[in-house]
Amino acid sequence: MEMFSYDFMIRALIAASFMAVIAPLLGVFLVLRRQSLLADTLSHVSLAGIALGFFINMNPTVTTLIVVVLSALVLEYIKKLYSSYSEVSTAVLMSGGLAVALVLMSLNKGENTMNINQYLFGSIITINWSQVKILGILMILIVIIFIFLRRPMYVLTFDEDTAHVDGLPVSLLSTLFNVMTGVAITVMIPIAGALLVSAIMILPGTISMKIGKTFNQVIIVSIIVGFIGMISGLIGSYQLDTPPGATITLIFIFIFILVNIKSSIKSH
Repeated sequence: MEMFSYDFMIRALIAASFMAVIAPLLGVFLVLRRQSLLADTLSHVSLAGIALGFFINMNPTVTTLIVVVLSALVLEYIKKLYSSYSEVSTAVLMSGGLAVALVLMSLNKGENTMNINQYLFGSIITINWSQVKILGILMILIVIIFIFLRRPMYVLTFDEDTAHVDGLPVSLLSTLFNVMTGVAITVMIPIAGALLVSAIMILPGTISMKIGKTFNQVIIVSIIVGFIGMISGLIGSYQLDTPPGATITLIFIFIFILVNIKSSIKSH
């Protein structure tokens, strides 16, 4: 119980609870749309935003938000240019983001290396109340958007042609989803780490698809799995003094293995 006496741990637990809703809601759609690499791409691009922030002495969260949102828009544009080869856009942005990050880090001449490492791997201590509030606001916005756009996104996810026929703004919805994913990744990076935030988004959705029988069940199960993984991972991170993003990811992978073993036993 000692950990609950620390203010930074309370902040981290509240932030993790918000993330446990945000990550699965977006992650399920990413998995169903076969866009799992989108989260990975935007998380790699975020490294460029972090490096840029330290390079120009500006808040890295602000620069990362700008870079990631712009990248989400560029991603959709490149996807249209190469409609038959959608993976081209992710490859271009992922490699470009990493290249820019490495160049800016080298130009920074080793300064702020410790701060960059905190963003790369996540840190419980660095979470402040303003970041917690931003996560809370983002969670509310995503839940509201999910409630209002649940059906259009469902149709778009499973049958884009039908979405076109129904007169849905396919390109706008897709761009909005990319931007939301980018914003979510940006605000989750301080606790999850840029290198592992995509895994935290994708794994709860992947696990829930093996458990839930309907779309609603998959969403609910993914949020429950998100809570279990995020909270237990944070507690484990504190007890073992390990990076929170890595600990949370390992918890999710452990659950993933258990669920798939159980599924394999049932099928036999």
